[in-house]
Amino acid sequence: MKRNHKSFLIFLITVIAIVTHTLLNSSLNKRYFNLPEFRKKLQNYAGQLKWVISDQVSPATTMIVKGPRPTTEPGIIFLQTSSELNPKPLVMCSIESAARLNPNKPIYFFMKAFTGNVSAFREPEYKAIPLLSSFKNVIILPLNFKELFNNTPLAGWYEKVDPSKEVYWIHVLSDACRMTSLWKYGGIYLDTDIISIKPLEFGNFIVAESEIHSSSAVLGCNRSHPFLENCLTDFVEKYNGADWGQQGPKLITRNLKKWCGTDNLNQFLNKECKGIEYVPKYLFYPISHTVWKHYFEKNRWNNNNDAIEKEFSKSNAVHIWNFLSGHQKYDIKGSQSLIEYFYQKYCPSTYETLSN
Repeated sequence: MKRNHKSFLIFLITVIAIVTHTLLNSSLNKRYFNLPEFRKKLQNYAGQLKWVISDQVSPATTMIVKGPRPTTEPGIIFLQTSSELNPKPLVMCSIESAARLNPNKPIYFFMKAFTGNVSAFREPEYKAIPLLSSFKNVIILPLNFKELFNNTPLAGWYEKVDPSKEVYWIHVLSDACRMTSLWKYGGIYLDTDIISIKPLEFGNFIVAESEIHSSSAVLGCNRSHPFLENCLTDFVEKYNGADWGQQGPKLITRNLKKWCGTDNLNQFLNKECKGIEYVPKYLFYPISHTVWKHYFEKNRWNNNNDAIEKEFSKSNAVHIWNFLSGHQKYDIKGSQSLIEYFYQKYCPSTYETLSN
C-alpha cells in the first residue's frame, strides 16, 4: 500500500510539473494534451483522481480532461432535473448549437442521472451523451442538488421542502437550479428547448418575454451577482409551490422591477438598469408561445434559406416552447418546416440521428 501511495504521489508531482510547463509554454494549449504517455498514465489513475476522460473528441489524438464541476471560466449552462439519460433530440440540438456557435466557451450540461463517467454511455443504447461529449467544449456533469444548494440561500429550503407535496416540483426545482448555478458559476443559462442561431455575448442581461413579464428561460449574469442573490432570497421568503411561475418568470419580473425602481420595465428595453441590460424578446423569442406551431408547419421552408435568414436576422436563438410542443409528435426530416431548417443548419449531428 505504501508503495502504491508513493507511486501515486510521484505521478501526481509529474502531472503538476507537466501542467505547469504547459501553462508556461505558449506552444501548448491550456486544455488539451497530445502527449501519449501522459494520456496513458492519466487514464490509469483517472479513478483515483476522479476526473472524467472523454475519448469522443476530434481530432482523435486529442484528450479532454473534464472536471467534476465547472471551472472558474463562465460558460453556457444547461440543466436536466429529471432522471432521463436519453435526452430528446431537442435537448441535443440546443446543446449542440450552443457548442458549435460558441467554440471558445465551455458548455456545461448538468444531468441528474449522470454518473460522471462518459464512457459508460455507449451507442446504440445511448445517443445524446456520446454525441454531445464529442464536442470539445461540452462538459457533462452530475447534478447533485444538495451540493448545488449548499452554502446558498436555498440550502435550508431544500432541506425542508417535501417534493411529494409539491404541485409543480419539477418546475420549481428547475427554477431553483438555474438561478443557483448561475449565481455560483456565472455565464449564461439557457433552457434545453432553445436553439442558438448566433454566438452569444456574455454579460448581465434579462430578456423580456411579454409586455408585462420578463423571462427565466434565458439569463445572463456574472458570478455572485447581487441581483441573483436578491432573487435567491426572494425565492425562499415568498415561496409558493402551488403557484406556477412564482419562483420563475414572476420572481425575475418582480425583482427586476425592484432593482430598477419601476413598475414599467418596458422603459428599459435595450437599455441598462444598474448594470443589467433588459433586452427585447425578439432576440430569443422571435415566435411567441401563442403561435408556437409555426415552427412545425410543413413546407414553410421550401429550401428558401434567404427568406428564413432574413426573418430571424435579429434573433440570437429560437425558443421552441417544449412545454407546449413536447406533448405532440411531429415529423422533422423531410417536413420542410422551420424546425427542420434549424436542426439541419445549427445542429447537423443531431439532425443525422433523426428518423425519417
